[in-house]
Amino acid sequence: MKNLKTINSFRMIFITGLLLASLSTFAQVDSVKVQEDSVNVEESDKAQDSGNKPVRSAFESTWIIDNQTTVVPQKGSLEFMINHRFGTIYNGVSDLYGMYGAGANIRLGLNYSLFDNVGFGIFKGTVATGIGVTKAGMVSDINLKYGFLQQTRNGRIPISVTYYMDFGISTQNKVEDLPNGNASDRLSFFHQIIISRKFNDQFSLMVAPSLSHFNVVDPTMQNDFFAVAVAGRYKISEQSSILLNYDQPITKFTDSNPQFNLSTGIEIATSAHQFQIFISNFPLIVPQYNNVYNQPNSQHKWYQDLYIGFNITRLWSF
Repeated sequence: MKNLKTINSFRMIFITGLLLASLSTFAQVDSVKVQEDSVNVEESDKAQDSGNKPVRSAFESTWIIDNQTTVVPQKGSLEFMINHRFGTIYNGVSDLYGMYGAGANIRLGLNYSLFDNVGFGIFKGTVATGIGVTKAGMVSDINLKYGFLQQTRNGRIPISVTYYMDFGISTQNKVEDLPNGNASDRLSFFHQIIISRKFNDQFSLMVAPSLSHFNVVDPTMQNDFFAVAVAGRYKISEQSSILLNYDQPITKFTDSNPQFNLSTGIEIATSAHQFQIFISNFPLIVPQYNNVYNQPNSQHKWYQDLYIGFNITRLWSF
């Protein structure tokens, strides 16, 4: 069993290495495309008054560490996502701060932007939908994202607003002490309104209240759970940014309240690739599970149960 775990650890690191190598290769191509796109945008701005146009994206990716951003890729965009969390850093160098740990988690997802200009008046935007599968709990999820308000360059609309919904079902084997034998017992839902503002070319900030719902929970918990996330990005170069994310639980249980999440990291982005590496309190990736089941270890300090993780997204246009 020990040898099998060692083989699986090396396999995980090998696959991660290949992904990073692929990212580096594509980044060289994408950086050229970024320069070309920048020239095209400048020429377009000179040709016409761009005051009423939406600002360029407040964030580079649809993700900012543990949360969604207001970004919805344009119609016809296919997005592939890899969200990975290693084990807890608590054991230190003995398992390379969780990188060889047993508690690693991963989500693979695909999103596609279906429609543009959905809505009326100033409330028009892009609709995207997608699917994903997460290792922890074997959660399969379907999500919907609708960016219905966009910040404009002349300040007439000062913010961007996006609605995000996730519907999940756990497909793991039945657990004896939980009533999860029926399909409806395994269902969960997540609703979030994401509000962002791009203050300048370097700094963007977002606030995102959310509601998580589980059809079946422990008697000490509640089915509905409210939380709020705050996240920001500060660009330090054309392709690199510093990220910060905070999630605050609001609903209180009679026992075992989830703890807050504090995470920070670095993002490297091109026109088609976004790579984020960070450290976070959230290990479960699917948002409703992160918010409701982020239980603290009573024997550890909150900063001892952190998780190193990364997000990779890749966009194709059709």
